[in-house]
Order: sequence, then C-alpha cells, then structure tokens
Amino acid sequence: MPMTKQLSVAIIDSNPALGSGISIQREDPPDPRVSTVTPASISFLQDTGAWKYVEQNRHAYFKKMQVWDYTGFGYARYDAGDVNKDFLGCVAENKVLHSALLSCVKDSDFKTTFYPLRLTSMTLNTNSMSTVESIPSKELSSAQGHTSKLQLSDGSSIYAKLVVGADGGKSRVRELAGFKTTGWNYSQNAIICTVEHTSANHCAWQRFLPNGPIAFLPMGDNFSNIVWTMSPTESKDRKSITEEMFLKDVNSALDEGYGPHPTSSSVGTRDLFSWLKMDATLSANESFEIPPKAIRLASERMVFPLSLRHASSYASKRVVLIGDAAHTIHPLAGQGVNLGFGDAFSLSRVIAEGIALGSDIGEVCYVFDAYFMVFIRLRPCLDKQLN
Repeated sequence: MPMTKQLSVAIIDSNPALGSGISIQREDPPDPRVSTVTPASISFLQDTGAWKYVEQNRHAYFKKMQVWDYTGFGYARYDAGDVNKDFLGCVAENKVLHSALLSCVKDSDFKTTFYPLRLTSMTLNTNSMSTVESIPSKELSSAQGHTSKLQLSDGSSIYAKLVVGADGGKSRVRELAGFKTTGWNYSQNAIICTVEHTSANHCAWQRFLPNGPIAFLPMGDNFSNIVWTMSPTESKDRKSITEEMFLKDVNSALDEGYGPHPTSSSVGTRDLFSWLKMDATLSANESFEIPPKAIRLASERMVFPLSLRHASSYASKRVVLIGDAAHTIHPLAGQGVNLGFGDAFSLSRVIAEGIALGSDIGEVCYVFDAYFMVFIRLRPCLDKQLN
C-alpha cells in the first residue's frame, strides 16, 4: 500500500535462506510440505505482487472437490462453477510460497533489512509517539524511549515502533510479550508425503476414516500430496513400513478400505447450497469418483503432532500476533495459512489507516485486536466441534 511505503521494515529470522534465497528447480521432486490457498488469499497475494512468483514455479489449481466418509452413506462434490469461479483453490509447496514472498519483499519499495539471527529478549515501551517517520540513526538515542527494544542473538539491538510476531506456533514474540494462550493436543498426528500417480489429478479429495481424515491434493505433473490424520501409534507404524505397504494403505483408504463406495450424494446438499447457486449449475449430484491410484512415493514421509493453540488477544501496545503465532488450528480444512494471509491483509489495512490519521502505528493495532475479537472467542469452539 502507498501509505506504508515510508516505513522501514526489519525481518528477523534465523533461516539462512533469508540472505541466500530459496533455490527451487523445476526438476526437483515436490516437497511434502504444501498449502492449499483459497481464491481470497490468491487475490491478496496478487495485490501484493507475490502471486506472479508463485506462478513461475510448480503449483496446481483445482476446480473440483469430493468429500465422503467410510460408512458409504453419502458424498459431496463441488465444482468452481457452482459459485461462478474458475477454481476452488490452488495447492503450492510451502517453499514456493516462501520464495515468492521473499522475492516480493526484495522487489518492493520498502526499506527492508534482513537479520538472520534469533530474537533473545524484547522490551516493550508503551510510551506514545505521534510521528510515523523512520528514525534516523543519529536520532535513535532520543527516540528509544518511544520504541521497543529487540535484543538479537549476536548481541546487537534494534528498535521498533511495532513488533509483528509472525514466527509460528511456538512464537518467541508471543512468549516474550506475555500473551496468554489456551489450547490442547489432539492426540493425533498428521503424516504427510507426496505420491506419484499415472493419470492427472485436478480434484481435491478428502475421505473421513474412523481415526481421522485423509486428504489427496493435486500438485501438478501427476503428483499429489497426502495429509493423513491418525493416532500417534498408527503414524509411527506407517512412517516405518515399506513403500509398497504404505502405498497399499493409501490406495485402500481412498478406495473401498474401511467401507463401501457411496451410492448417492449427501441428502440435502442441493438445498444447503442453493443460495450459492445463482445461475450456475450445481454439481452435488455428479457421480462418485475414485481418486487416481498412487504408484510411487515421491518424497519422504513426515509426521507432525496436531494441536490447537490460541492467543487470548492478538495485540497489545507495540506488538501484534498474526498467523500461527496467534492461532494454530487443526489442518482439517487447510485453513491455517489462509487465516494467516487474512491476518496480514487486515493488519496492513489497520496500519495504513493509522498512518493516514497521523497515529502511532504501535497503538493502532488495538483496532486489529478489536476487529478480530469475535473470531478470537469463537475459533477454539469451532475447531473443537469440527474435530
């Protein structure tokens, strides 16, 4: 946004790729760590200029989705045409998204400094400061009383009017700022990997099994990503079994394992989504389909424990939390990264509006917290019900 171009930005992250860049080769096998990006998030990334970099690397739009469970009682199919869209979402490797955002930052007009270091301590000064201009180094000593001090792992310090904690579910910023959290472990793990299949896949598939859902997400080039929720014991076993046995389990879970194929679509689906139809053709009664067969593991199998962690608030004076630092949720609907992009969009608007009014950007983030208060209260409840 033009309003924010006058700001100086410091990015603190010990990931060495910040300095050297993220190397991505088209011939590299797909990474198992992926995100499903919604049309709203894509629109945001297009506005920031980052999406063009995503499109230069491997990604896969999908326009269809099929959801069913192991009982065989019903299924639901959706098509982008149901809501007059060209696609329902896009699957991209996390490293592609990281590289795209990094390229966007480097090509922007912001005065940006990268610190490939760890944040060791933080002193949040709550005094007000009316100006929003960058602080010249020669005036830094007189301005330090109006900013927050961040101590880095090499012993150096930097000062900021606003600290944005975008550092993940184990956020150091959240810890140092003293934000309280609530949450729980699900006693479930997700095993993720990339598989190859013989035919193209342009549909996102999800089947609900007795111990958790399995998702089969298109990645392009006859690759798909597996996200399979199960008990910790099962995940340990399935990570260690042979490739042949694992592929057999995957294909069974996506076919007739655990129960028969559904014979009819879910009752009431047409009525449930009739308000979305408008002049589009509803796909709810399309025939049930079986996903492509996985024939080869194209990546390692990785296992992650699943949990919910939610901050009691997203902002205090001079610090704000976004993304997983504010809310870590179950990957069931693939919404974690999209909630994070929504946070970034909302925060950028709040900062721009504050600058337009001549406010201290370290104070305006209370507006951000108030804006999300209803979600702060409801998200843990909704997540628990979905699980």
